[in-house]
Amino acid sequence: MSVPCRFERSLLSHEEYETIRLTHHPAIYDVEAAELEAMRSRLRKMRDKERTLGRQRRREERGKAEARGASFPGTAEHASQRKQLFAAALKRVNKEHRRLHNLAARTAHVEAARKTLALHRAANFMTYPPAGATANEGMVPKASLRRRKIITGAKIGRVSQSTRVAQAVRDARGV
Repeated sequence: MSVPCRFERSLLSHEEYETIRLTHHPAIYDVEAAELEAMRSRLRKMRDKERTLGRQRRREERGKAEARGASFPGTAEHASQRKQLFAAALKRVNKEHRRLHNLAARTAHVEAARKTLALHRAANFMTYPPAGATANEGMVPKASLRRRKIITGAKIGRVSQSTRVAQAVRDARGV
């Protein structure tokens, strides 16, 4: 469930709100990847702190635990709501980080595919003229201008297999 920015501002301090504000829609696209990583760890710490405060307060209310320290901070009143705000912000940051990572990976794959295609095309054609006749003794083989053809092993096997099948048919007729 989305939470209005006004409600976020009422629960958070100024520094916390500035961190959260950068995770919202238009502002998050201007944040660099390294800054996203730093923001991620900061938000995790904030969320974990609020989770700990909320759990401790619930344990104290049930009488399961002693009070930790002299008193809770003033923000402990709404620990679960604050934790939800930090968790939602962390979710947005993770989603943006994943989007940037996928974009970089896609770009790298496209570049690699283009490079591979260029190499493949270059392998099929001669990129330089032949050396021509040289002053040597004896005959020199004439360079072929045709493209190099590669016959796959499957085609070679197919021909020899068809010969075997034809021989087997002839042998079967004689019996």
